[in-house]
Amino acid sequence: MRDAGKDVVALLMQQHGEVRNLFDEVEQSRGDERRDAFRRLVRMLAVHETAEEEVVHPAARRAFDGGDQVVEERLAEEKEAKEQLSRLDDMDPDDPDFGPKLQKLRRDVMEHARAEERYEFTKLRRTMSAQQLASMAKAVKAAEAMAPTRPHPGVESGPANMAAGPVAALIDRTRDAVRKAMGDRG
Repeated sequence: MRDAGKDVVALLMQQHGEVRNLFDEVEQSRGDERRDAFRRLVRMLAVHETAEEEVVHPAARRAFDGGDQVVEERLAEEKEAKEQLSRLDDMDPDDPDFGPKLQKLRRDVMEHARAEERYEFTKLRRTMSAQQLASMAKAVKAAEAMAPTRPHPGVESGPANMAAGPVAALIDRTRDAVRKAMGDRG
């Protein structure tokens, strides 16, 4: 596999693996450990999708024939996943309904990741130079540093993320800091 720090496709595929591992951790833990694992999963998904929406999808639209259609399908999947994640984020992880809803989210997120890898990432690798892919990896990391840490359904495009993202990120990061300071992990 290519160096994840130098190639956007390798970086994002590595993150897809991290998401799978976080789902495992949430499913296998209980109580405060489950809450902590779920918070990390929420943050990872929110940050990862925002970076894809700001950097990867716009590049894919331009990089290959049919890019617009591929991206529109991924954005629809991302919107649905954000809505599911937002509903789960409002639930107590010990709620009996949490597990089945988490399983549905996992199936949808993993199907979405496979579609990205198959229909978007492989075409980006074929049509873009190593230098372009490396530049995109840097841009993804920069976008992730400023991304909201919670799902915001309805904000699935680069321009929407650029407009709403900084405010949402500030609110999310403030909420995260307050929860941490107060010892509230839920």
